[in-house]
Amino acid sequence: MNEIRTKKIASALHREISDIIATETRDEDLKMVTITDLKLANDLSYAKIYFTTIFTNKKDKVLLDLNNAKGFIKSELCKRKLEIRTIPELEFIYDTSLEYANNIEKILKEIKENQ
Repeated sequence: MNEIRTKKIASALHREISDIIATETRDEDLKMVTITDLKLANDLSYAKIYFTTIFTNKKDKVLLDLNNAKGFIKSELCKRKLEIRTIPELEFIYDTSLEYANNIEKILKEIKENQ
């Protein structure tokens, strides 16, 4: 598969999944989800969707709810005009990179204050 086409489809999926979660889901916890990244397999059969939520104390519940809503999200993607024949399998993964970056920033701030 052409790498540029894969990136274009991944971008479209990212945008559409974000929209579906924000506008089509009824769960208020899911409406506060931000899709941070989407990794699409070269054969378009599998997508890892990384997300964060402002409810850090509910991240496990939100992860479970998103993975339970995969069928609904896929059916909504089918209704939208995307340039692919089949919708990939979806897997939602909590993105820890923001927490990691905040932790590093906190450590650097402490080091600076202790000098």
